[in-house]
Amino acid sequence: MTRQPLSLKGRALAWLAQREHSRSELRTKLLRHLRSQAAEDDEAADPAAIVDPLLDWLEQHRYLSDARFIEGRVNVRAARYGNLRIRQELSRYGVALTSAAEQQLRDSELARAREVWRRKFGGEAAADAAARAKQMRFLAARGFSAEVIRKIIRGADDDS
Repeated sequence: MTRQPLSLKGRALAWLAQREHSRSELRTKLLRHLRSQAAEDDEAADPAAIVDPLLDWLEQHRYLSDARFIEGRVNVRAARYGNLRIRQELSRYGVALTSAAEQQLRDSELARAREVWRRKFGGEAAADAAARAKQMRFLAARGFSAEVIRKIIRGADDDS
């Protein structure tokens, strides 16, 4: 008994069942799939004319939500990464933070960076300039802002 290939809607739902996707990301995946399938079938139909109504249907039935995608991605990444890295990752998926989410991340960035720094370096102040530079590079690579990095390396109070 051979399995029937999934319909385009079935394929989209299967991908959404695995994890949240942004509209842009799911559109790219579906278009790529249709184009590869069209190359095999020699069809001349416009893939975008098929995919865009499907994406609209998925959004109307709440299977697809950019807001839910952003919220989930931020919740997963916030404990390990800074605002710059989170924003960059979201832009790769074709979405942007809401102003409320942006403000919430900005307000918590110092505490999150301090926790990442403590886990990596044990809360030990850098003994020399080389160690300080290493700690700063680590935090910068995680996407924390220069101001937050300076506060942590200088040992600024949690309140400031």
